[in-house]
Amino acid sequence: MNKLTITAKSDGQWLIHGELTFASIQGKLIDSPPFLRGGKEIVLDFSQVTTTDSAGLALMIEWIKLSRHQHAKLSFRNVPKQLLNLAKLSGLDKTHYFSLNKKPTENSWIN
Repeated sequence: MNKLTITAKSDGQWLIHGELTFASIQGKLIDSPPFLRGGKEIVLDFSQVTTTDSAGLALMIEWIKLSRHQHAKLSFRNVPKQLLNLAKLSGLDKTHYFSLNKKPTENSWIN
């Protein structure tokens, strides 16, 4: 099992690394993730997640809930395809939390 870790990249930017599964998610990452300590704009980068399952999406939803209580703006970047597909089932992928995963289309305007 590849342990799940969260490390700071830069101000407000955090890297999620390892497996995002039922077996790897620890209570302290659910109840008090390090990125909620003082940050008001938080970006979580999932580019180093190696394996995921539905527990990963449940954890992301819990983080959304905790960030709301802290009045922090939370965004996800580089969400693994499997997690993005799970989020699409509920429409969660259309929320602003997943906006960093959307690629501009040919017809979109960038201001």
